[in-house]
Amino acid sequence: MKMPERMSQSWRGLAPREKLLASGAAVVVLVALVWWVLIGPALAVLRTSESQHRELDAQLAHMRALQQQARALQGQPKQGHDESLHALEDAVRQRLGTTARTTVAGDRVTLTLAGTPPDALATWLAEARTNARALPAEARLTRAASGGWDGTLVLTLPAR
Repeated sequence: MKMPERMSQSWRGLAPREKLLASGAAVVVLVALVWWVLIGPALAVLRTSESQHRELDAQLAHMRALQQQARALQGQPKQGHDESLHALEDAVRQRLGTTARTTVAGDRVTLTLAGTPPDALATWLAEARTNARALPAEARLTRAASGGWDGTLVLTLPAR
């Protein structure tokens, strides 16, 4: 006897009350399955959609600001190597003071930091990118006990 035939015969052999209970259990299992597979995940997405929408809007605004900044940088006139080096060294003196020193090798500048405050370094990096058109190539930084940064930062200047 095949499995469907045995199940059908077993079903016929059940009392009406047992059939009602088995049918009820099957309905409960089916409803639970539909909830877990179809309705539950959809409601979870619906609950989090507003916060995800706000996050995506913030990311889009940030991307647009970066795009605007990139266009502004592209629109600036070309700058030579010597001008970039001069602007970079001025920025080091003004922003980082005695916590940093530079070493120049061709179109690469190595900045050695010793306890440089994080805010000063962030401001200097933005200024170096904008005014000197220097791009960071390598960074080996560690947090100093004073809360500043120690290490080296290698920047690439525009070619000669």
